[in-house]
Amino acid sequence: MSLASSVEISAVMPAFNEEANLEQSVGRMAAALKDQARAFEVIVVDDGSRDGTAAVLERLKAIHPSVRVVRHPVNRGYGAALRSGFAVARFPWVFLMDADNQFDPADVAGLLARAADADIVAGYRKQRRDPLPRRLNAWAFFSLVTILFGRLARDVNCAFKLMRRDLLARMELHSEGALINTEVFVLARQLHARVVEVPIQHYPRTSGRQTGANLRVVVRAFSELLAFKAEMRKVEKAA
Repeated sequence: MSLASSVEISAVMPAFNEEANLEQSVGRMAAALKDQARAFEVIVVDDGSRDGTAAVLERLKAIHPSVRVVRHPVNRGYGAALRSGFAVARFPWVFLMDADNQFDPADVAGLLARAADADIVAGYRKQRRDPLPRRLNAWAFFSLVTILFGRLARDVNCAFKLMRRDLLARMELHSEGALINTEVFVLARQLHARVVEVPIQHYPRTSGRQTGANLRVVVRAFSELLAFKAEMRKVEKAA
């Protein structure tokens, strides 16, 4: 039996105001995992959405028995949404994918093909299909990440990752915002985790609004990054 046919996966999908995308993204996720996994669950974390996300998710729960919903009463941030999803995941592998339809969940097959030799299988976008301001913000942020921490991965923030749940359980993740992926890779390196990188397709967003270039999100990410570096210095000195 191959790993792909014997694996058990908890998919974590953070969602903020994704009413227009959820029916397709959750449906495709459930279909992909039914094809690839022996057992699975789809955990959608509604991070305080103010549109019709909650109602759509209630309808999807009735259609897809594998769907579980975690809801934040207020918007707490991307990192907080992921941590909530990770905390309730039940299966040995955790698959992270955003709910905005910029990835095809069927591409998890490529990650599973490398999972036997890895603790994290990290996708990287062969060609990033985001607007220019978002790409410029990402370039500036990850240039600073590289200066502070060295090379972590080819595409740190790519929201298409397969991770061992027991590895995540050993990490003390604190990020509330976009720093969460950097935090995962830095702690994975400290834990001597095996990281494998796999190229994947990325697609333009066709519905909903991106928040990655929002000034508040950007400022929060840079603030968290500097605070995290300071915390890591304390840990290194204490070691």
